Amino acid sequence: MIDEVRMDLPAKRLFFALDCPPLQRKAIAQWRGELGLRTGKPVPADNFHLTLLFLGAVPLAQINEVCEAAGKVRTPAETLRIALDRLQVWHRAGILSLAPERAPPALLRLVYALEQAMLPFGFEASAREFRPHLTLARDYRAAEPESATPAEFFLRAERFALFESHKGRYRILQEWPLN
Repeated sequence: MIDEVRMDLPAKRLFFALDCPPLQRKAIAQWRGELGLRTGKPVPADNFHLTLLFLGAVPLAQINEVCEAAGKVRTPAETLRIALDRLQVWHRAGILSLAPERAPPALLRLVYALEQAMLPFGFEASAREFRPHLTLARDYRAAEPESATPAEFFLRAERFALFESHKGRYRILQEWPLN
């Protein structure tokens, strides 16, 4: 029902995520380049992030309220440090990604708190389990590539952000500190 209402209103395609710092984007893009991928569409390094919660189409009139609710979310008291140490392929979705071997409990609590904060707006928590990842390529249709050097990246996040997705580019609309 909410999706039907949203289709009639001007909206933005939004999601909450942890941004990837510029130097880390560059390092990950360089490492990805060394994989010699022959399939898939590489995600532009400027778009590297770790999605926390995808909202989809949010009516323009509701964005301020969403931001207010996000600002009240109880966040971890410390900087999040997420190991991106596993290269994986999601065959059904056609995604090549970097992911943590184990998601930090503080990250899982943040995602849950965001899900709860968005319930009053009709954004229901996904039925699928949250799987933190950084997408390296889309439309990827091959086995996991061999890497000469293991994936050993650490996403260090001091804030989370509300992003807008528009024509394949991502833009931060607002950010909130984690501590």
